[in-house]
Amino acid sequence: MLQPPSRMLKAAVQFVSRTHLSSGAFRCPCRNVSVKTGGWKTKKVPQRYLGQPSPYTHPHLIKYGEVTPGLTQTEFELRRQRLASLIEAHAERLSGSSRASDSAHIVIVLSHPIRYMTNDIPYPFHQNQDFLYLTGILEPDSALVMFGSGRPDQAVLFVPRRDPARELWDGPRSGRDGAAALTGLERVHCIEELGMVLKSLKGGTVWYDGSQPCHPSLHQTHVRPLLEGGAVARSLRPLTHSLRAIKSPAEVELMKEAGRITAQAFKKTMAICRGDIDEALIYAKFDFECRAHGANFLAYPPVVAGGNRANTLHYINNNQIIKDGEMVLLDGGCEHYGYVSDVTRTWPVNGKFSEAQRELYEAVLEVQLACLSLCSPGVSLDHIYSTMLTLLAKQLRELRVLPHSTNDADAIKAARRYCPHHVGHYLGMDVHDTPELSRSQPLRPGMAVTIEPGLYFSEDDESCPKRFRGLGVRIEDDVHAHRQNNEGLFAFKGLLLVLFPW
Repeated sequence: MLQPPSRMLKAAVQFVSRTHLSSGAFRCPCRNVSVKTGGWKTKKVPQRYLGQPSPYTHPHLIKYGEVTPGLTQTEFELRRQRLASLIEAHAERLSGSSRASDSAHIVIVLSHPIRYMTNDIPYPFHQNQDFLYLTGILEPDSALVMFGSGRPDQAVLFVPRRDPARELWDGPRSGRDGAAALTGLERVHCIEELGMVLKSLKGGTVWYDGSQPCHPSLHQTHVRPLLEGGAVARSLRPLTHSLRAIKSPAEVELMKEAGRITAQAFKKTMAICRGDIDEALIYAKFDFECRAHGANFLAYPPVVAGGNRANTLHYINNNQIIKDGEMVLLDGGCEHYGYVSDVTRTWPVNGKFSEAQRELYEAVLEVQLACLSLCSPGVSLDHIYSTMLTLLAKQLRELRVLPHSTNDADAIKAARRYCPHHVGHYLGMDVHDTPELSRSQPLRPGMAVTIEPGLYFSEDDESCPKRFRGLGVRIEDDVHAHRQNNEGLFAFKGLLLVLFPW
């Protein structure tokens, strides 16, 4: 379970959900203010390779005016303006008066650095999601600074300096001109100037997460001196997570595409299963199909768990043989231009459920469909979790895992034992997205969540009927909350039998 949210986070989520967005304006409901965007001068994207796809080098992926595929300069500007308004509103609540409009604020968001697996061999780079959310920049060793009195709506971007010697080894860099043209930001500096700019910004509150800096080197060199100078520091992460929790239409479309790719990968992967099969082959097939259909890479190491291994919730060794007649639990998802999917299916590798497998699968499916029907604004994940436990307790009685005479309290306790995880989590730029947001918060329009009930019976569990021992079933789908109802992020339902070619 996550920590209960602070008052600041609750207020931020409520504020964001009431904010009206349009294609070219931002309105702050706490003030009669509208911010027009798109007024900056359009700069021509350099006709060379940058540190990320551009309309010049990747016209098949990204359009002019977009920073990343599907997300425009206007959308990123709106995100920064929304963050500025959140900070302004929070400062007014803290002070209890409008005097907060006179106070200075500095926002600092750092990118991730390159991380190395050994010596000079880097891991594939993955950007800090908060930095990516506010800038669209995919390069390491970068930073965003926002500042202003009352409302920190002035933005400065810092990127690595162009360096032909390093680019020979690491690939092209955008440089100041490329980053400015791609993002639409007027003020772009080299990263070496970060400390100097921060030093020039006097006093006020610094919004920054320094307890575990995402870029230790930039923190130590440029940010730490500012903090040690006596500035008042406040955590930025609760505010950025409250923004990220509410998806825009463009974000939802990217998540739908990630879901579509994942659905196709599951279907193709299921189709190769016959008789004894190696978990590694299922892993490789799923990975290949995701990438072949447009994913950038997998969203996380998938679980490919055959037989009793399905009862190890985070089993990722994926190196055993699944025997003919056993089921496999595949928990996998992909990332599509910054947004992810997270899906789980369980099926018999020979294409035919045994009677016990079918009973267990249909019990979990019935619970999952009921939980999916609850996913609408105003209902919290914790409420759906409580409902899941009640429904699982009913299924345990019907499966004769528990006597029909078992009282409700003991049945709920058994449900927690046989399903030791929550019903779901938030989804977006990360698999377990926006962890600062409590699952006790009511769902709001624009939020995306997973729904993933399961039942797990270890082969060593003598307290359950013998026919279920060694079986584990989980079914997981991704849902986007609308104002009136819910919408699966893809049309891939839990009825797996129709997908088998046999």
